[in-house]
Amino acid sequence: MIDFEKKLIKEVVVDASVAEVWKKWTTTEGITSFFAPQADIELAIGGKFELYFMLDNPKGEQGSEDCKILSFLPEKMLSFSWNAPPQFPTVRKQKHWYVLEFIELTKNQTQLKLTGLGWQHSAEWNEVYNYFDRAWEMVLNNLKKSFE
Repeated sequence: MIDFEKKLIKEVVVDASVAEVWKKWTTTEGITSFFAPQADIELAIGGKFELYFMLDNPKGEQGSEDCKILSFLPEKMLSFSWNAPPQFPTVRKQKHWYVLEFIELTKNQTQLKLTGLGWQHSAEWNEVYNYFDRAWEMVLNNLKKSFE
């Protein structure tokens, strides 16, 4: 059962315009510049949001296969489904989701807020939450560095 009270929230301020940060998250070229070595992004409702991290693994265990864009407001909000890494096989079969909010602070400075939702109750789900608590911190730091 989903715990709608449990959220994973991360924020970062990036020295770039909202348009530039949006492009990093919504294009294959952009997302591979800071997040994953390969990706397939289709900016459309139900479009692919697949990032491939473990290229030597068999298909289906390389990254966020079968994850989709759930909704978006251009340069304001992006939501996508997400799965756990292969080392968490039970949770990997299920999806949780993230909402990214793009907030203009100045013309050349953007606050990005990431909220993870859809967490469930089990020891494995708690491990996945802790894994992503660390992982998303690194991803957002890499995003910030990609503009420096």
